[in-house]
Amino acid sequence: MNEIIKKNGIKFGIYTGVFSVLATIIAYAIDLSLFASIKYGLILLLAYIVIGIVLLRTTKKDLKGIMTFKEGFTTYFLSIIIGIPISILFSIILFNYIDPEAQDIIKETTIKNTVESMENWNVPSAKINETVAEMEKSNPFSTSELLKSTIIYIAVYCFIGLILAAIFKSKSTQRE
Repeated sequence: MNEIIKKNGIKFGIYTGVFSVLATIIAYAIDLSLFASIKYGLILLLAYIVIGIVLLRTTKKDLKGIMTFKEGFTTYFLSIIIGIPISILFSIILFNYIDPEAQDIIKETTIKNTVESMENWNVPSAKINETVAEMEKSNPFSTSELLKSTIIYIAVYCFIGLILAAIFKSKSTQRE
């Protein structure tokens, strides 16, 4: 593997992980309901995309302006393989060992938000009750669920990485 790709992937993976930890700490400190907020989730998604853009621009610049699709995606993939586990590990520690009660508050807020949204969309009460019953059974912050979510996050961010790598690849991939 090219040293530039490796170096940038690792460096930005650590940046992504640290950013995720800080975002979790900030949401935790300010208001637990942020974890159930679609707006907050979209802001974080946008931030991760910006980090990916900066990563690929930096890598392309370090490669003297010539970067293949594979090099771009490999760099991005390496960064998410490092960053996501850092984030998940912190969430496991925070929500399962430091403050397990926070899980209940976030779950209640998520259920409340879901019910409000479903009512706004005129979903029948029976369907709302069924959805609430399913949500009450689940525990998205348990260690096993957080580990499962790692796979989902990696898949989603791989898709984003494919798009970004296609955008940032060089038109001409001939190296001098």
